Amino acid sequence: MSTLESRFLADLTPHKAMLYQIANAYCSRREDRGDLIQEMIAELWRAYPRFDGRAAFSTFLHRIAVNVAISFYRGESRRIRDALPIEDFGMDLAAADRVLDAQGDDMHALHQLIARLDEINRALILLYLQGYSLEELAQMLGLTVTNVATRINRIKTRMQRDHAAQEST
Repeated sequence: MSTLESRFLADLTPHKAMLYQIANAYCSRREDRGDLIQEMIAELWRAYPRFDGRAAFSTFLHRIAVNVAISFYRGESRRIRDALPIEDFGMDLAAADRVLDAQGDDMHALHQLIARLDEINRALILLYLQGYSLEELAQMLGLTVTNVATRINRIKTRMQRDHAAQEST
């Protein structure tokens, strides 16, 4: 294994849960989650030589993984035909399932509300829930800080309205 591969795996390993969360948010079927995780890893690997450390690796990972997820969700991304199994990268699809299954009813309800959002708003709220600042979100998604703040407020309002409607039925 090359030094670059070793560094990539060392940087990727602590952030597996982020990939699982993104895959869970964008794919309801297990097989699709596996495909999406493969595509996220492949794109991260292709971009890794350009990672210069100016931003945290988690920021780099989120930006790429969410963009891949959006493309995957839209069906615009090409499928990896000769991909390595995700297990070769220390990823475990069963772990992604366990993350999803271990969540309580409130988290399941939250994920259902998030799943109703369009791709950009879904990415935005997932990153927001990870604790990124408005400035970081704007940079990751290529939006202005004002646009990010406005979208987050609208998303919160919509999710509260949708949750209230669910509760009343």
